[in-house]
Amino acid sequence: MVLLSPNRWKFRKQFRGRLKGKAHTGNTVAFGDRGLKATSSWYLTNRQLESARKVIVRVTRKVGKIWFRVFTDLPYTKKWLEMPMGKGKGEVDSYRVRIKPGKVIFEISGVDRETAEEVFKQATYKLPISTTLVAKWEIK
Repeated sequence: MVLLSPNRWKFRKQFRGRLKGKAHTGNTVAFGDRGLKATSSWYLTNRQLESARKVIVRVTRKVGKIWFRVFTDLPYTKKWLEMPMGKGKGEVDSYRVRIKPGKVIFEISGVDRETAEEVFKQATYKLPISTTLVAKWEIK
């Protein structure tokens, strides 16, 4: 089983939808002290989120706590190579999550500001979107 994928679903394949507008939910730091907030929109895969999580855990293993604020629940379908057109939609290849500007992706607590900045800077390199660091008591 793939990490960060749903155990069961009501419909196996979904439409892709659109990425218009800003995030209305999940746009504030709720659990930790600091968060990594998206400033652009795109899709994140479970592999990208796991790669960013490993970077964060490397520093916060003993001293901090991290929270995921997103979950990859949108199935992404793909057809086989050299398969002719037609014959319906392809099989589920991976799972993704839609990210809109303003969405908080990760939250962290138990580390100082400089460490959080460095950790989130390294985690941003693993993601295909631009992000910014926000604190619980700051308004951005």
